Amino acid sequence: MSSFSPRRAAAFAAAFGIALSGCAVGPDFKKPEAPKTDAYLPDQPPSDFVAAGIPGGEAQTIVRNMDIPGQWWQVFQSRPLNSLIAESLAANPDIQAASAALRVAQANARAQRASLFPTLGINGGASQNQTPDSLQSPTADGAQNYSLFTAGVTVSYTVDAFGGIRRQAESLDAVAEQQCFELEATYLTLASNVVTAAITEASLRAQIDAVQRIIAAQRDTLGILQQQSGLGAIPGGDVATQQAALAQTEATLPPLQKALAQQRNLLATLAGKLPSQALAERFTLDELVLPHELPLSLPSKLVEQRPDVRAAEANIHAASALVGVAVANQLPQLTLNAGVGSQALALGSLFGPGLIATTIGINVLQTVIDGGALAAKKKAAYAALDQADAQYRSTVLLAFRNVADTLRALEYDALALKATVTAERAAATSLDIARRRLALGDTTYVFVLNAELLYQQALLARVQAQTNRYTDTAALFQALGGGWWNRDAVASDADRLRCRPPTPPAKTVTSQR
Repeated sequence: MSSFSPRRAAAFAAAFGIALSGCAVGPDFKKPEAPKTDAYLPDQPPSDFVAAGIPGGEAQTIVRNMDIPGQWWQVFQSRPLNSLIAESLAANPDIQAASAALRVAQANARAQRASLFPTLGINGGASQNQTPDSLQSPTADGAQNYSLFTAGVTVSYTVDAFGGIRRQAESLDAVAEQQCFELEATYLTLASNVVTAAITEASLRAQIDAVQRIIAAQRDTLGILQQQSGLGAIPGGDVATQQAALAQTEATLPPLQKALAQQRNLLATLAGKLPSQALAERFTLDELVLPHELPLSLPSKLVEQRPDVRAAEANIHAASALVGVAVANQLPQLTLNAGVGSQALALGSLFGPGLIATTIGINVLQTVIDGGALAAKKKAAYAALDQADAQYRSTVLLAFRNVADTLRALEYDALALKATVTAERAAATSLDIARRRLALGDTTYVFVLNAELLYQQALLARVQAQTNRYTDTAALFQALGGGWWNRDAVASDADRLRCRPPTPPAKTVTSQR
C-alpha cells in the first residue's frame, strides 16, 4: 500500500475545498417585501389643489406614477437656485465626507475579496557569519567565516470550505452599497436644504417688504392725526397712541432683518463657503415658479426610490451575511501551505543542485473550548440582524409618513393661501376706507388703528401661506426620493434603481496617495 504523501494530502484538501466551494453557511439574503398597500392615506386625497389668484398660488395637480427628474429643483425655474445647488453639490464638505466614506467601504470590500485567492510571498536574506573556534563550522569546507544567502517562495491558501470568507466579502459589499445610498441621501438632503433655505430667504424678504409697507401706511396715518391734532379736531392722546403703534411695528423689522442675514450665512455654508464670502444669488418669491404638475410615486415604488430605505435594506444584507460569518467561524478552518526555498554560501549558487528545500502542508484548526465566545458571537450576529430588520421597518414607516404629511400639507396649505389672500384684500380695502374717512373726519382713530392691525396680520399671514406652497412642493420631491435614478443615462430599465455613485467632487484638501 502506498503512503499518504504531502502532495496527495494537498490534492485531497484542494479537492475538498472545491467540492464545498458552493456551500456558504448562514441565511441567504432576501429582499424585504414592499408594504402591501396602494395608498398613503386612509382616504383618497384630492388630486387638484385650489388656486389663490396670485403668483405662487397657482393650482396644482397630482399626477400619479409620474417620474421625477434627476435635478428636480429645476421645476421652480430659478437660475440662481440652479446655480447655487450646483455649486453646493460640488463644494459642500458633507458631500465630500460621504464620498470618502463610500471609497473606504469599496476599498475594504475589494480587500476582503482578495482573501478568496492564494497569497504569494517572496523572501530573501543575506548575512555574514563567524563561528567560534571552539565550535565546529557548519560549512563543508570548515570555514569559520562565511556568508549565507537565503531565498524562497511561499504560497498560502485558506480554503473557504463553509463560505465564511465569501460571507464576509458579501457583508462588505453590502456596506459599500449602503454607503452609496448614504451618499445619495446626502445629495438629496443638501439639495433640499438649499431649496428650503432659498425659499425662506425669499419669504423673509417678502415679510420685510410687507412690514415696510405697513410702516409707511402708519406714518401716513400719523401725519393725518398730527394735522388734525394741530387743528384741535382730535386729542393729543390719539397721536401718542399712533406713535406707539408705529414704534411697535418698527420693532418687528430688525428681527426679520437679522433672520435674513442669518439665512444668507446658512446658504453660504451650504455652498461650502465662509459666511464672509458674499453670495451673488438672491431670492424673492416673485422669481420662483410653482410647478403645475406634481408627481406621486406608487407606494410599491417608494421603497425602491428612497435612498434612506435602500441604505437600510443594504444594512439588513450586511447583517445577514455576518450571521454566515459567525456560523462559519464555529466550523473547521483549513489552510494549505507550500514553499520553495534555498540556502547557499554564494549568491550565484542559490537554487543549485542539492540546495533546494520544499514544504507542502495542511493546517486544520477547530476550536473546541473557548468559553462560549463563538456561540455568543453567533447570537450577537442574529440579534444584529433583528435590529437591522427593525430599523428598516422604522425607516419605511417614516418614508410613508413623510409622503402622507406632505400630501396633507399641499391640500390644506393651498386652502389656507386662498383664504389669506381673500383676507388680505378685504383688510387692505378696509384700511383704505378707514384712512379716507379719517382724513374727512368721518370716523374715530380707534377704527383706523384696528384696520391697520388687521391688515398687518393678514399681509404677513399671506406671505407665510405663500411660502408654505413652495416648501410643500420641495418637501414632496424630497419625500419621494429626489429622482436620483434619472440623474445619469442608464443602459437598461433594470439598472435604473441600482445605486450608481455620483461623480466624486473635486478634491480641495487632501491629495491622492
